[in-house]
Amino acid sequence: MTKARVWTVTSTTPTEKDARTIARAVVGERLAAGAEITGPAVSVFWHLGELGEGNEWRVSLRTSATTRDRLAARVAELHPWDSPEVTATPVEWCLETYAEWIERTTAERE
Repeated sequence: MTKARVWTVTSTTPTEKDARTIARAVVGERLAAGAEITGPAVSVFWHLGELGEGNEWRVSLRTSATTRDRLAARVAELHPWDSPEVTATPVEWCLETYAEWIERTTAERE
């Protein structure tokens, strides 16, 4: 198990508007310290028994280890798809000041 302090949680959405909605909500709720949205990207996938293809927008969210699971759950809740891709990758190294900013920004509020 990694001891990473900072994590990147990612998801893809069908529209840029969906990606912005998710990003604004979770950063506003302080579950993520920041977000990047990229796209469109062509996605090829197997779904409901057939080959599909379409454009998607990727939203990458930076968060702390203590907030990662709550952030992932909130992204899934806000997402327009029933079974969205929500993954997390540890940031193995970053500047100490960056990790401190992420942790401070996403710390639970009373």
